[in-house]
Amino acid sequence: MSKPLILYTPAGALAQSAPLKRAAKRLQALGFEVEVDADALAREQRFGGDDATRLKAIHRVAKAAPAVAMATRGGYGLTRLLDQIDWKLLAKSVERGTRWVGHSDVTALQLGLLAHAKSASWHGPMATYDFGRSAAEGGVDEITQEVFTEAMSGVLEAVGYRTEAGHDGFEARGTLWGGNLTMLMSLLGTPHMPRVKGGILFLEDVNEHPYRVERMLLQLQQAGVLGAQKAVLLGAFSDWNKSPLDRGYGLKDAIAAVAARCPQTRFLTGLPFGHVPTKVTLPVGIKSELLVQGRDLLIAWGHQE
Repeated sequence: MSKPLILYTPAGALAQSAPLKRAAKRLQALGFEVEVDADALAREQRFGGDDATRLKAIHRVAKAAPAVAMATRGGYGLTRLLDQIDWKLLAKSVERGTRWVGHSDVTALQLGLLAHAKSASWHGPMATYDFGRSAAEGGVDEITQEVFTEAMSGVLEAVGYRTEAGHDGFEARGTLWGGNLTMLMSLLGTPHMPRVKGGILFLEDVNEHPYRVERMLLQLQQAGVLGAQKAVLLGAFSDWNKSPLDRGYGLKDAIAAVAARCPQTRFLTGLPFGHVPTKVTLPVGIKSELLVQGRDLLIAWGHQE
């Protein structure tokens, strides 16, 4: 039985229609009943339509309550809408079975949903970024596709990967949450930032030099966010350029500098997630368990309807 899936554009505009068509075709082949929102290809400057258009699209999708609500892409734009989103309407769609999925700028929507309604969503692939790539661009990553399909079918209960040595035997239980580091940072001090204590926070970013990553993490630490977590899972921090001023400084040094200030919080790298082809799909706002055996890390959250 096919599952209704709506593709909508809540943030940046699509430069071309071809990737969206490819994504719809591939998702249909996976068994989804794909509908493209009427304004998915709208444009206003760099945005997928003006603010009112994108807000209406979000609310339209929420009222339809499909099995899956997938953003066509990220970019920038959701921050403009956070004060106007009908969070109760989105929460009702979740109650009716909708899984809101995406990453990057969509982090703002997911964390807002958690902050305002304590509703769960899914951090994972997007239409054009992950399912719309041409064969010349590498096509669809098999792991990304497989994990996403299992997550949207409700059968995915855990993901595992290899982390660095030194954490054997570590265990943690708490709310799994997070997303794009820059977007999470933009919510600090706003009503759209969830207050999670004893959680498992996952983070990624793109086009951010390690010193900028360190600066953002330190702000989270100084704001009391990192110290309130049991663990921080670090995904890909991709597409940044080295500087001759680095003199050996890199991401590993940035993480070590922050971790030294958070002795009660465990930092673990290697999460396959971020602005990279291979990414797992993770629940946002669901109680989860973390276990490390040797270098094998398992995150489990059990069956979710």
